[in-house]
Amino acid sequence: MIKLIGIFLSLLLVFGWGTPVMAQSQPPITQEQLKQGDEWANQAFTATNQGDFATAETYWTKIIEQFPTNAGAWSNRGNSRVSQNKLKEAIADYNKAIELAPNVTDPYLNRGAALEGLGKWDDAIADYNHVLELDPNDAMAYNNRGNAKTGLGKWSDAIADYKKSNEIAPNFAFARANYALALYETGQKEQAIREMRNIARKYSKFADVRAALTAAYWVNGEQGEAESNWVAAYGLDSRYKDIDWVKNIRRWPPSLVTALDKFLKIQ
Repeated sequence: MIKLIGIFLSLLLVFGWGTPVMAQSQPPITQEQLKQGDEWANQAFTATNQGDFATAETYWTKIIEQFPTNAGAWSNRGNSRVSQNKLKEAIADYNKAIELAPNVTDPYLNRGAALEGLGKWDDAIADYNHVLELDPNDAMAYNNRGNAKTGLGKWSDAIADYKKSNEIAPNFAFARANYALALYETGQKEQAIREMRNIARKYSKFADVRAALTAAYWVNGEQGEAESNWVAAYGLDSRYKDIDWVKNIRRWPPSLVTALDKFLKIQ
């Protein structure tokens, strides 16, 4: 599966569109139609990788019009809409995908991420819980459920979910980063910074961790370390200079938002 980051850090999953399953009342699918569907899907994925989510949405709509019972197309169009902050429309797409494929986890994960964007934390958690009923070893569901729990201020519960996600998928860098940030918020700052350092060593181009280290080092009075990490973070992703984005879209914990804000005001 290809992982996409939406407008917040709960992750979306691309649901492979595959060979459409048609209702009995519909005429058989021709090879020409399948070829066209594959071309549209490839164009949608290319547009997504280029950050052109409106174009991706257009191609998924074409596929839906041609293959209305294809759950993957509905879920993927939802992803393109989430990335444009069209959350209610995205949820409608995920609802349709779930109706068509009730035992597939991806649409529940994606709907949960969209619900988080609307601040509907409990509804998002319910979707992630259902994913874990379908697949108890879904690392993404644990990570995303942790994110939703932070929205409720349940940082210790979130830490448990991030830890479980790490146990299942040790190389899932975002879950490790979320775990470190949650540790920092609960006052376990030395352990958090140590974890951030380890992540940065393994993933040197991980902007989120570099920015978090900037904030943590700055309030510790380690200005040189803070500046060094900031050069890397800003070079990789300039959005970290926008404290509103960090607070409301990336949804960092309050203590690190405050720390980064202090650094940026000096800058």
